[in-house]
Amino acid sequence: MSDKQLIRGTAILSASIFISKILGLIYIFPFTAIVGQGGLALYSYGYIPYTILLSLSTIGIPLAVSKFVAKYNALGDYKTGQRLFRSGLVVMSVMGFITFIILFLLAQPIAGLVVDPDNLQGNSMDDVVFTIRMVSVALLIVPIMSLIRGYFQGFQSMGPTAVSQVIEQIIRIAFILVLTYVIIEVWNGELGTAVGFATFGAFVGAVGGLAVLLVYWAKRRQSIQQQVDESTTESGKPLKELYKELLSYSVPIAIVGLAIPLYQLVDMLTFNQAMFNNGYDQQTAEMYFGAFTQAAHKLIMIPVAIATAMSLTILPTVTNAYTNKDDERVQRYITQTYQIILFLSIPAALGLMLLSNSVYGALFGVGQAELVIGSEMIRNYAPVAVLFCIFAVTSSLLQGINRQKYAVIALFSGLLFKAVFNYLFVLWFGAAGAPYATGTGYAIAVGVNVWAIGKFAPYKYNFLLKRLLLIGGFAAVMGAVVFGVRTGAEQFLTLDSRLNAAVILGASVLAGAAVYLFLGLRSGLAGQILGHRFRFLEKKRAREEG
Repeated sequence: MSDKQLIRGTAILSASIFISKILGLIYIFPFTAIVGQGGLALYSYGYIPYTILLSLSTIGIPLAVSKFVAKYNALGDYKTGQRLFRSGLVVMSVMGFITFIILFLLAQPIAGLVVDPDNLQGNSMDDVVFTIRMVSVALLIVPIMSLIRGYFQGFQSMGPTAVSQVIEQIIRIAFILVLTYVIIEVWNGELGTAVGFATFGAFVGAVGGLAVLLVYWAKRRQSIQQQVDESTTESGKPLKELYKELLSYSVPIAIVGLAIPLYQLVDMLTFNQAMFNNGYDQQTAEMYFGAFTQAAHKLIMIPVAIATAMSLTILPTVTNAYTNKDDERVQRYITQTYQIILFLSIPAALGLMLLSNSVYGALFGVGQAELVIGSEMIRNYAPVAVLFCIFAVTSSLLQGINRQKYAVIALFSGLLFKAVFNYLFVLWFGAAGAPYATGTGYAIAVGVNVWAIGKFAPYKYNFLLKRLLLIGGFAAVMGAVVFGVRTGAEQFLTLDSRLNAAVILGASVLAGAAVYLFLGLRSGLAGQILGHRFRFLEKKRAREEG
């Protein structure tokens, strides 16, 4: 396959991931309007353990298979890749079935941990059990689907993965929104029933995604088999040896990818009980929990996704430079990676903090109780977005320099703090204690990663600290402008409608973005950091330096 085709395939796959994430963000707004924050909490009770068991059922094998198939295909050994794929289908089927049984059987104990069995308000134990069991069914086919995607990607064929991902997401979201609306608004059904079927959307969407992959397989099976038959060599390695190599690569990646779900699992098991002991009833506690784990989380993941996507493109060059022992290039590329995430995530997090009221009001509605709770959780959770970005990128950097075990150590160090102190933080600080504990845990994890990169890259942080001060100064000026515009707009508009909230939000964001971009351009900082991604910035910097 030519480099041009490879680049095109990668671009298609990146576009599909971006589209899927955007769809995953947009649907939460109408879904919240239908089920409310209590419904979001119930949705989280099902999805958080499902996400963790899904990751454990695959343990990174689909991604590793794509790497290995590509490696052996490049050697002309198509038979080894096919052998691994066929074995992988059996392994993924068994793992999917085991994790389905585990989650199905654990539904009752989990429900007993997250809700009060005697409560008369909020979600009941039966609702939680039903929701968890409905989503557990997806574990039967999602691991298999992931492996097939990985096999196609091993042949540098990104189209099947891209199309199936988008189709899966569209079907899932359509199923969720249509069915929850019909159950609640048309049939006057129970919230627990509606949310339970919403989580079942994971299975329905997966069926659609798998169907797309099977269509691609039917079309390409003959050509793939022809390549297998024409293999010029065969490694002959036993499957045990292949899997040992696979797992050594995939397990650290899978564990690091579990960071956010594991933190959310701690919240799921401790948040409500701490809120009860603070004097809150279950209904109010669940409103806070839903706003925290769904509404606020979805919003802060927007800058996280953008910043990490733009920075992670540099990571292959870091690996190349480190492999070739080119210390100067390693320093330069790591600095560039850090600068991108700081330049983009710091102002975004600050903006979300300052505009939490109008953000929540414009996107989720202006109901008084919901607005107060939602904006509070966004305001306290937004700063953690910066730490999410840094942890994701530093973990990948450690992988690039073959020190991924330190990323695993970092994850569990931060997670241990979260597990020990989350309950106490919620007791001490109320609902804000949960994002505080998450932020502190991630700060510990980031500290370990940053130390490891400094030691093993080796990387010196002197220059980066100066850049951090400059970015922080620009962000502070931007924040002052946003605060001024927001305050001025609120003198004329009250947050009693989505339109007013949207106007306040739009005016504040435009003013803040204009000031931050102006400062970045005038100082040349934007060109130095983002010039490789936006050529006009690089040309502008060259003109100014010339």
